[in-house]
Amino acid sequence: MAALLEYQCPCCAGKIEFDSASQQMKCPFCDTMFDVETLRSYDEAVNDGVQEDMSWEVSAGSEWAEGETSGMNVYVCNSCAGEIVAEGTTGASSCPYCGSPVVMTGQFAGDLKPDLVIPFRLDKDAAVAALKKHLEGKFLLPAAFKDQNHIDEIKALYVPFWMFDAGSNARIVYKATKVRRWDDNNYTYKETKYYTVIRAGSMSFENVPVDGSSKMPDDLMESIEPYDYHDCKEFTTAYLSGYLADKYDVTAEDSVERANTRIKQSVRDEFRKSITGFSTVTEQNEAIRLSNGRTRYMMCPVWILNTTWNDQHFLFAMNGQTGKFVGDLPTDMGKFWRWFFIFWLIFGAVSFGVIFLLRQMGII
Repeated sequence: MAALLEYQCPCCAGKIEFDSASQQMKCPFCDTMFDVETLRSYDEAVNDGVQEDMSWEVSAGSEWAEGETSGMNVYVCNSCAGEIVAEGTTGASSCPYCGSPVVMTGQFAGDLKPDLVIPFRLDKDAAVAALKKHLEGKFLLPAAFKDQNHIDEIKALYVPFWMFDAGSNARIVYKATKVRRWDDNNYTYKETKYYTVIRAGSMSFENVPVDGSSKMPDDLMESIEPYDYHDCKEFTTAYLSGYLADKYDVTAEDSVERANTRIKQSVRDEFRKSITGFSTVTEQNEAIRLSNGRTRYMMCPVWILNTTWNDQHFLFAMNGQTGKFVGDLPTDMGKFWRWFFIFWLIFGAVSFGVIFLLRQMGII
C-alpha cells in the first residue's frame, strides 16, 4: 500500500503542501512560503538517519570466594521485606528503612560480590549533628517533632549502587526563532525568523550511579550526591565490620534505563548551554550512541534515620563520606495558618494606614 508523505511547517507545525500558483510549498495555516530546496535541506537535517543506541553490555560484581560470607548473616524486615546484610555478631534490632523489627534468616550467600566500596568517613555523632542542623530555622516545624525524634536509631548502612561508565556521541536538532518587534504611527510589527540549529559532539561519563535498592528512593539518593570516587577502595568484607549493608534487589540490567535517563539529561543540558542568541529554542529530535560501556558494583556509605510523627513516616539520609544531609519535614498547619493570619493582619493594617495618609494629603 502506498504511503502518504506529509510535511510539517517548521513555523506552526501545520501540514504544508505544494502551491502550484507560486511553485513553492505553502502552509495554509500561517501562509509561510518555502522553496522546495530549503524544505528538503530542513528535512534532511532533522531526519539524517542517525540511530540512537543506548544499550549496555552489563557485567558487574564478581563471585564470592569460599569462606568470604561465612561470618555474614541476613536480616529480613517483617514489614517492608528489606534484606540487610550484617556481621554474625551484629544485633540488628530495627529496619533502617521503616523502623520495624528485623529477624535473622540465615547465612548470606548467592549474590554478587561488590567490586568497590567507599568507606564511611563520618560517624554517628556527625549524623546526629547534621540532623539537628537540618531542623534549625524551620519555624513551621512542629515542636513535638524535634522533641520526639529518635535520633538514637540512626543507622549506618552501605547502599548498593551500579556505576555506569561510557563514552557517547550525540546529535541534537533544534528549531529556533529570533523575534523582532517595532512600531510606527499605525501598527505594531512582529518579525519571526526560523532556524535549524544542530549540535553534535562527544561526551564521556564516569561513575553514573543508580542505587540497587528498591526500598531507597532514587531522588533521595541522588540528593546526597556526589561522592568523591577517588576515595573508593577495592571491596573486602572488612569494610562491613560494624555496619549494616543492604542487599541489592534491583539488578544492573534493570538499572540501565535509569542510567540512560541521567546520561541523556546531562547531554541535553550541556548541548543546550551552547545555544544562545535566540528568542526560543525547541528540541526537534536527538540521537545518542554509547561506546565502551561498562558497569561496576559499588557499596556507598549512607547514614539513615527513619522516624514516625503523627502516623507519617519520614526518611532522612546523610552521605557517609561528605556529610550532605537531606530529608522532608512535616509542617505544623496550626502554625502556618497563625502566621498566615498575622501576615494579612499586618498587611491590612499597613494598607489602611497608607490609604488614610494619602487621603489626608489629598492625593486620593
